[in-house]
Amino acid sequence: MSKYKPTTILLIEDDAEDCKYMKNYIDTREDVKLVGISNSPIKAIEQIKVYMPDAIILDIELNDGEGSGLEVLEQIKLINLDVKPVIIITTNIASKTVYTYAHKNGADLIFHKLKKDYSPELVIKNLLILTNTLVNSNLNTRKIETISDRRNKVSDRINRELNLIGISSHLIGRKYIHDAILYILENNNEKENVFLHLAKVYKKGNSTIGRSIQTAIEHAWRKSSIEDLERYYTAAVNYNTGVPTPTELIYYYVEKIKKTLN
Repeated sequence: MSKYKPTTILLIEDDAEDCKYMKNYIDTREDVKLVGISNSPIKAIEQIKVYMPDAIILDIELNDGEGSGLEVLEQIKLINLDVKPVIIITTNIASKTVYTYAHKNGADLIFHKLKKDYSPELVIKNLLILTNTLVNSNLNTRKIETISDRRNKVSDRINRELNLIGISSHLIGRKYIHDAILYILENNNEKENVFLHLAKVYKKGNSTIGRSIQTAIEHAWRKSSIEDLERYYTAAVNYNTGVPTPTELIYYYVEKIKKTLN
């Protein structure tokens, strides 16, 4: 087992054989990890927000999916990412115009799939060269992260997760959920019940806090698509109620986010 954290990769590809080919090779290595596969720009951008991968392998032609890889490049520029991922283009297109456009919009390298030397090994080898270069560059230029910087980073991650399952920002329970997750993450050895903590902060009854959170959860489970809920909230849900309890939801995200923190 490698003692180093593997480079995380998101694969955006619509060809099933190409996906299998790339995944099988990645699975043989300890220094890279495939965190997701998508065949559409919309789903890809959602996965980028959730996983914040170190690198993206992007097919330009998503004929069996939705849209094109060029749309993904455009959308990535609109996302407020802490660090831009390395972007490797793989394509059957041999167009200088397309290549120029891709490079101008964030692509780091482009590989033509029909060239004789094309292989997953070649792509991953070059991907790692670029990600290692980027990491070293960031270490040389990165400012010291303050407590405030880290808090804002964690807060943004919590908000992204809650947005993905449709917990609306206009509900007061959304604020309580956010603050509960943040409090537990910042206080590993919490000295008091998180609901009692929120009650003190907001000068509300403990039961009022709990009901507001439950209302926000039930609202999301009514309004959000089943597909999104199953994709982004993977914990088991009580069969009788059909929704998680406030405590279940809060601690699910505490554990999920904790795994991504450095």
